[in-house]
Formats: sequence, C-alpha cells, structure tokens
Amino acid sequence: MKLTSYWLETAPLFKASPAAAMPGMVDAVVVGAGFSGLSAALRLRELGASVVVLERERVVGEASGRNGGHVNNGLAGSFSMACKAMGEEKATSLYKVFNKAVDTVETLVRGNDIDCDFVRCGKLKVGNLPAHRAALEADYERLTKAADPDVRFISEARIRDELKSDLFNSGLIYPHSGRMHMGRFGVGLAQAVLKSGGLIFENTPMTGIKSGHGCFEVSTPRGRIVAKNVLMATGTSRHGPSWFRQRIMPVGSFIVATERMDAAALERVMPGGQNVVTMQNIHNYFRATADHRLIFGGRASFSRSRTTTDIVSGHMLLAAMRRTLPDLPDVKIEYCWGGDVDMTVDRLPRAGQWNGVYYTMGYSGHGTQMSVYMGQRMAEAMAGMPNTNPLAGRSWPKIPFYGLASYALPVVGAYYRAKDYIQNFRA
Repeated sequence: MKLTSYWLETAPLFKASPAAAMPGMVDAVVVGAGFSGLSAALRLRELGASVVVLERERVVGEASGRNGGHVNNGLAGSFSMACKAMGEEKATSLYKVFNKAVDTVETLVRGNDIDCDFVRCGKLKVGNLPAHRAALEADYERLTKAADPDVRFISEARIRDELKSDLFNSGLIYPHSGRMHMGRFGVGLAQAVLKSGGLIFENTPMTGIKSGHGCFEVSTPRGRIVAKNVLMATGTSRHGPSWFRQRIMPVGSFIVATERMDAAALERVMPGGQNVVTMQNIHNYFRATADHRLIFGGRASFSRSRTTTDIVSGHMLLAAMRRTLPDLPDVKIEYCWGGDVDMTVDRLPRAGQWNGVYYTMGYSGHGTQMSVYMGQRMAEAMAGMPNTNPLAGRSWPKIPFYGLASYALPVVGAYYRAKDYIQNFRA
C-alpha cells in the first residue's frame, strides 16, 4: 500500500519554464498553485494582466491533488436546511453557482485540451435511515420546484439498480455532477497558465506582505515583488495572515484507491456509474476510475498524528468499503493518502477582500468545482469587475475556540461515530 495520492503519483510532471527570473513588478501575485490559484491566474492572463503564482511546495500538491476526485454539484449539506437558514431565494442562487462551477471545470478541460478523463457521470446521494429518506424526499421536492428540475429521487425498491448494496433505503441523483483525474487536470491547468504567459514558482512561499502607496510588496526566498493586487488561495495552509487561519478548520479526509479490477465486475457493483456520497455523520464517498479502480474516501481516523493516521485510515476505509459493497471483488488497496478539507463554520465557501487582499477559500469538501469557478470570479474582481463575485458580502465568523478546536477533533470524531452506531442500531 503506497502512502501517496493516486492523483499525484499518476499525473505527468509539471514542466516549469526553465530558469525563469522573478519579476520585480506585476499586476497580480497569486499565493497558492491549487485549482483556485491556477484558475485565477489563467483568467487574469485572459484579461491581459501580468501574473506570478507562488507555491510553497509543488503544483496541486495539497487539497487539489489529494481529494476524492468528484466534481459534484449540489450544496455540501441539505438544500432544505439551506433554505431554512438563508431563505429559498439565496439558497437557490447559491445552488445554481455550484452548477455553474461544474460547467466551468468542463469548459476549461475542453478549451485547453486537458487529458483528465472528465465525464458527466452524475452524483448519487444515498441514505440508510428513515430520517435520511425523509430528508432526501424533502430536498427532492424543493429542488425540483426551485433549483434543479433534473434531480431524481430513487426509492428503496430501485436503489439496487444504481448501487449493489443492502445498506441504503433511498437516494437522490444529481445528473449534472462529474468526475476527472485530479492530478492530470491540475498539471494541465498549470501548463495552460505558462502557455498564456503567466509565471509559476514552485518551492517558493510567500514569506511576508506589506501594503502601501496603492500596491503590495510580497517577499519570497527568490526576492521581492511589487503587485497591484494579491490573491490568497491557500486553503488550509498554516502559513500567511492569521486572520484567514482563524476562520478555517483543517479537517482530515482520507482516501484509498484499489488495484485495477475487471471492468465488468466493477460495473456490476456500481451499475449506475455515479459518484456516490453517503449521509452518515462520518460519511463515505466513492467512485470508479477510467482504469477500473475504486476510489473510496471518508473521515476515517481523527488522530492528530500524521505518522500513523494514513495507515490506520487505510485499514478503516478498506473495512468500510467491504461493508458498503460486499459484492466487490477481493481486491487489494494500492494507494492510501490523506488531505485536509478547509472547513468553515457553516460549510459554505468565502471570497472577498480583507485589508485590500483578495481571498477565496473555505470550500468545505466541495472544492474541486468551486475553487476553479471562484478563482475565475476573483480574477475578474481584481481586474475591476467586483460584481462578478457571487459570495461577496457574506460575513465570515472565526472558528470558536480557535487554537484549541483541533485538539478536540478526536473527541468530536468519537462522538459522531458513536452517534452513527446508535442511529443504525435503532433503525
């Protein structure tokens, strides 16, 4: 079992411009070479702005290259609950932004000829408790009337037509969702930035930032850059201004990839072919790959030790995979890896300005499509089009007891695991 991301291990190498010199002045500095930063940089070049992307490590080396490979529409939580919290009009507007985000990913893939196995496979959200079925039915009723007439409710009598598992009593299919190879998409996006005339510097962190005279001075180990605008696209990074770190909780998510298996055997287990997301408190998500593997992920271990967490999580996910899909062939796990989700208090993303610095982050498990979409919108805002930001004006509260909250994660994980066990036992 390789403790490395399948997406990063099987992606082509990023071919940076040889011996590119750090410019002294640019229109924009983008901090972070994940999907947000790369998408923003490409859009800035399309708008005629000079741009430098700074990356502490490697292109798409963090969340963008360490996720479950889904490109899903739909909100992170329940649409009905979002309507209750913010009103149906705002919830519907936000839902449609997620739809546009998936469209944006596909447009970039097609427009830049990125070979990343992008396909519109749909998402199947499945429930296993009576309360889950009621929630899915409620979402179906509201979505078809207000936001997405294409969603389909799947009853218990039909669920096995989509997924060969006896655990689930209902499902909701979101047909606009897709999937792709994350590493190949990310490297392809980075190469498109270079081709457009942008500069990307790997292993080059931002070490400081000062504002004055209508611009910013950004410090790096390679020298200083003066920029009209700066975009922070850093996700769960512990580096950079503390204002951002205090508003994001890094929550570990872990994923395994099986060895290759017979395509027909995999199709028998997942006849619907969708990305699948479960509804437990400690939920799982899984999908097939173009080379006939199963990618299976979830919030496995809540340990704070990264030396053992990936291994422990791999075994936990293998057990969960076999419980969920008992008809799956007896395959081995070939890859196991972890990554941090940039979680906000309400599980909704944020984008705007703080002290003149632009930012986009907090995708809370829906980062693939939203990061790409919001990177473009923030590039447009930096170019003088502020009305393009659909998340503008949303307040962003701090994480309660920031600094201590991460130490409580193992306790929180144990609580929700016990809650799942009790709910399943009663059902």
